[in-house]
Amino acid sequence: MSEKKMTSSRKHHLKSLMLGIAKSLLEKEAAQYEADKAAHMAQNCPELSLPGSVQELQELCKKLHQTIDKADEERYDTEAKVHKADKEIQDLKIKVQDLKGKFKKPALRKVRMSADQMLQALLGSKHKVSLDLRANLKQVKKEAKEEVADVGDWRKNIEDRTDRKKMFEAEG
Repeated sequence: MSEKKMTSSRKHHLKSLMLGIAKSLLEKEAAQYEADKAAHMAQNCPELSLPGSVQELQELCKKLHQTIDKADEERYDTEAKVHKADKEIQDLKIKVQDLKGKFKKPALRKVRMSADQMLQALLGSKHKVSLDLRANLKQVKKEAKEEVADVGDWRKNIEDRTDRKKMFEAEG
């Protein structure tokens, strides 16, 4: 089967149909969101009826403060759960990356910093650090090595070796 190219008018027609369907879906989704929001507000936030006396207003304020505190507690608990889940997800991602054995090396930037500045940045401003490497080295006294002065006569050494050679030849 040969693939036929679609004409530009056909492409335009299909594109307009897809856009029309997407638009209707978005409108339905927005209407559903509004309906859900109205239902939630009706369930959790009843109509406000302001009482006439001061005593009743104070009681209403106390009730509102209690509901606010309850909502804040729920929000805090939910945030803590989300934070814990995010941390767990990050740990699992690191474990998966470790198991794969492939690490993404970050692009390193060139930093113009002296060794003193680097150590001060690492150790903090509390520590005064000077990078005098020569001061940290051990002081070693140089001693002249005495060479063996007893070299001897070289002819005598050769004669000793020839005697040994003759001894081995005599045995064999």
